[in-house]
Amino acid sequence: MSGFKELDSVIFSPYTYTEDILGLAMRYGYEPSIVYRYVETLGYQEATELLDANERPLPETIRCNDYLVDCDTLKSRLEGKGFKLAKLPLAPHGFEVLEAPISVGATHEYLQGYYYIQDPGSMIVVYILDPKPGELIVDMAAAPGGKATQILQLTRDKARLVAVDISKRRMKALRSHMQRMGFTNYIAVRMDARLLPETIKAERVLLDAPSSGEGIIRKDPGRRRKGRVEDIKAVHKLQLSLLEKAVKLVADGGVIVYSACSTAVEEGEYVVHKILETHGEIHVIEPNGEFRLSQGITYYRGVKLNPEVARCVRLWPHIHGTEGFFMCKLLKTRR
Repeated sequence: MSGFKELDSVIFSPYTYTEDILGLAMRYGYEPSIVYRYVETLGYQEATELLDANERPLPETIRCNDYLVDCDTLKSRLEGKGFKLAKLPLAPHGFEVLEAPISVGATHEYLQGYYYIQDPGSMIVVYILDPKPGELIVDMAAAPGGKATQILQLTRDKARLVAVDISKRRMKALRSHMQRMGFTNYIAVRMDARLLPETIKAERVLLDAPSSGEGIIRKDPGRRRKGRVEDIKAVHKLQLSLLEKAVKLVADGGVIVYSACSTAVEEGEYVVHKILETHGEIHVIEPNGEFRLSQGITYYRGVKLNPEVARCVRLWPHIHGTEGFFMCKLLKTRR
């Protein structure tokens, strides 16, 4: 990736803050670099709409585990306990919790594995992956288990899942969720996914990459004071190294879904751009389903990115009412 040194010097060059950007940063209590990226990506007016949306707490949402329970039955049972639920328009198994008499993690239904507490973006990523029974699937950052359990839910516990994560604590949570929700057809591997043997050749690889978390400011307002350009650059390098590994792990004709819980182009389209420019066998394909998400960004900081990144998709808090999320579905063809 040394050939991108000149491009990196543009994308990661120090920001020049206008009075408008500094004014927004002060008004909303943000690190100015985050506001700069909002304005650079969306323009001043829409950036203000995003900042306003981030002031509203992220609704609590759950994913029904229809491997164990019919979703209408789950809804009826929870509403009988005083919960009020509404179907999520973007996620077939998702519900927004409008009212809760007790914690959603303290019900008998939760303990029985009937649902997982999960944000909409995380659910949509797995629908885009579109896992099938019998496939070998690698989840490169699997813990604490939201997407891994969803992969097995959608395949009726018949995918061959390799769930990888580097965190001992989070892997313990993954195994707990797998047991709680009734799934068995997986191998949990605690390691840096970049060290996985390249002989695996999976039909599908999911990389929900470690990120700045800039997309979950609605859930974690403290993140609005982070996100300096040097921090984003470090995260970008990690994400790129992981996606490079994903390319080596997936079989010819296989699919990679790359995602990041961030609104930053540096963590989304720019990562994919570098892969497309260096791997002629990798192409962006349209996500399956009608999720009505926003297109990927093709022009940023004066740089024209590979036009294929327009087929990547995004969730925006001010448009979709969710967290900020980037997702891209990649196909590996034969060289």
